[in-house]
Amino acid sequence: MNNPFAEIKQQLAAKGKTLVHPFSEENIQKLFGHEAAEDEVAERLKEYYFKNDTYEQVAADLKLRILVGHKGIGKSALFKVASAEAEENGILPIHIQPNDIVDISDADDFLGAIRNWREGLLRIIAEKIFESFTGSIPDNFTRFKIPAAKLVASALEALEALPTGKIGKRIVYNNFLKNKRVDVYIDDLDRGWHGTTRDINRISALLNAVRDISNDSTNVHFKVALRSDVYFLVRTSDESTDKIEGSVVWYSWTNNEILALLAKRVETFFKRTVSETELISLHQEKIAQYLKPVMTLTFDGIGKWHNAPIYRILTSLIRKRPRDLVKLCTLAARNAKKRNKVKIETTDFQSVFETYSLERIQDTINEFRSELPEINRLLFLFKPSVKKSKKFADSYVFETTAILTKIRNSIGQTPYYFTCDPNKPATEHELLHFLYKINFLTGRRKNKNEITVRKYFEENKYITSRYADFGFSWEVHPAYRWALEPDDIDVIYQKLDLLDSE
Repeated sequence: MNNPFAEIKQQLAAKGKTLVHPFSEENIQKLFGHEAAEDEVAERLKEYYFKNDTYEQVAADLKLRILVGHKGIGKSALFKVASAEAEENGILPIHIQPNDIVDISDADDFLGAIRNWREGLLRIIAEKIFESFTGSIPDNFTRFKIPAAKLVASALEALEALPTGKIGKRIVYNNFLKNKRVDVYIDDLDRGWHGTTRDINRISALLNAVRDISNDSTNVHFKVALRSDVYFLVRTSDESTDKIEGSVVWYSWTNNEILALLAKRVETFFKRTVSETELISLHQEKIAQYLKPVMTLTFDGIGKWHNAPIYRILTSLIRKRPRDLVKLCTLAARNAKKRNKVKIETTDFQSVFETYSLERIQDTINEFRSELPEINRLLFLFKPSVKKSKKFADSYVFETTAILTKIRNSIGQTPYYFTCDPNKPATEHELLHFLYKINFLTGRRKNKNEITVRKYFEENKYITSRYADFGFSWEVHPAYRWALEPDDIDVIYQKLDLLDSE
């Protein structure tokens, strides 16, 4: 394969222009994508976006879809692409953010809270329909309580009463007149989330209100994004949420899909087209060939990592979240630029593993501190001592009995308290479940062919049950190893088993 950067350089030279470094900040973002989808250039996002099965389930023509997944897994990106396609198909997309719903008040009783959410959401949707076409909201329109079944009809009636010149986006508006359909996207609800009883009740009331509105109106469809820990707390605290369980879509990626996602980004950066279907059908080794223009395909490391394929390094260190891959590749590309290299090499990856790991553990602390204030102490409980790391083959793998004992001993020194139940000390089983839920721990066991199988919370939510033994041991995810073991980094390469291909 020719060097695409060289080809671009020649094309620019013919026009009297100079190519900036292949790994300039602008090129890195165009190449690997923006960490936050909501900040990505829309055209570039549509160009490189990889649609897996989850996308089809969420974009389906159904009244209610609740997308559940960890931070960084791609919920906002999915909504951004899905809403753009909806608009192209004549459906008006409405986006509701936390600042839109801040004025919806709580109520003393749960039914009252649902009523407040219902009325508040209907008002917000009506206002945003008007804003979409006129840029403003008529004062007299929001004074009335609008029945869900008449929401779109009422908005259309009010819009049609306006002078023609007041209405913009004529093509979108004309399509809206034909379809009379609104898709409402509610995202970032975890902003300001603390896991308190009030937080749980607010989200639960919102979900009930959304379900009621979607049932009452055939013209209003909802797509709601929730972080997995937020949904789990709501689901286990409110029995009424069993009615929405059929609308829940858990967002998950396979390592094949994430590698294919990266390959598509590289190909589209160089203005080449590639079939998603073809990519996903390939073995990981074949998918990795698409990465050859920008990075080495073999890791020249030590220990178990010596001469390992680069795709096994990448898939071992990411938590099945696209954002992890973007971050790892971005850091490595910046280091390559410092060395004035046009391809990411082994030394570039090695130089950023510690930074990558520290950022992942800090992200986890920031994300879940509101739910467990002492999370920092709990995570660093798993830092091995120098003696232990040299003595044992792997200090990061625990049988259930051993890990419960480790947590119990920590509780004995100072108890842990969850924000949602501040007067009750957390048990070792609850803390084990929490560590698994946040992807700090993964379940691990050998299958009948003696191949190591790893399970994430999204794949099986119940293997931490104290009432049944599923045969799993527990492993600290490799993404955190450099943060936990800065004393002797080389020992990680000696001890850590890389993932096998899926």
